[in-house]
Amino acid sequence: MQIEDLRIFLVVIKAGNFTAAAEQLLMSKQYVSRRMASLEAALDVRLLIRNTRKLSVTESGLVFSQHAQKILDDIQEAELAVSERRQELQGSFRISIPMSFGVSFLSPLIAEFLRQHPAVQFQIELGDRYVDLIGEGFDIAIRIGSLADSSLIARRLSVLKRVICCSPDYLLRAGTPKIPEDLLQHDCLRYGREGQNGWELLQEGKRKLLDVRGPMVSNNGEVLKDAAVAGLGLVLLPEFIVESAIKGGALVEVLSDFYPEPLTLSAVYPQHRQRSEVNKAFLDFLEERLKP
Repeated sequence: MQIEDLRIFLVVIKAGNFTAAAEQLLMSKQYVSRRMASLEAALDVRLLIRNTRKLSVTESGLVFSQHAQKILDDIQEAELAVSERRQELQGSFRISIPMSFGVSFLSPLIAEFLRQHPAVQFQIELGDRYVDLIGEGFDIAIRIGSLADSSLIARRLSVLKRVICCSPDYLLRAGTPKIPEDLLQHDCLRYGREGQNGWELLQEGKRKLLDVRGPMVSNNGEVLKDAAVAGLGLVLLPEFIVESAIKGGALVEVLSDFYPEPLTLSAVYPQHRQRSEVNKAFLDFLEERLKP
């Protein structure tokens, strides 16, 4: 078994087929296929299930991929430890970031970080789905809100204030809510995961869950903001999404005495990445820039 085979194997499972993997590796499809067959023979275990359209990974393959990634990470750390360029941060990095937060807030910070560390390469995926960090080969995921129990390491970066707002036209038409219970008589535009759980506000220091309803549920904050600007109802969103619309007068805040608790902004990453110099430097940088 060769170290090169580990790298090829990880690229193959990320790419999903030999053709795409070969293109990324600048190798022939035949060579990639041959190396994977040699790796399976050396291990005496089936790692990949081959069919005409797409490869799938066996359970043994998933376990092996985690160990393979750790081995390659350890090698990279060892190389950096003895390199004359130790002071220059370097390496490749794959990140998952929520769509709206990434576009509105993190994009310029990432550009600043890369200007400071030109030998680092980032691969950034913007989206609101929860990625499988280990299975999909991500180094870090930035997540907003409560975190599910897992084997991942979590680091708190900041908190994000949430506000309730709507268009001035909507208030003229529907009236201004004065207390949280008034929301039950209003159209409320709900974030996807709030579609079932309602809105939780603070009233006299206690949490109050309201089963709000309205004409739209979406898993994207920008879509909900646009609907609120169009006068479709009230929206509860992180301040960074609606701040410019509020400053411009397209939206107005309501119920400011009852705002819900801020959302926690966290970075999560696999245990085998906790020794990564790039990982540590990037998270230190974000924590400094994102201080409340």
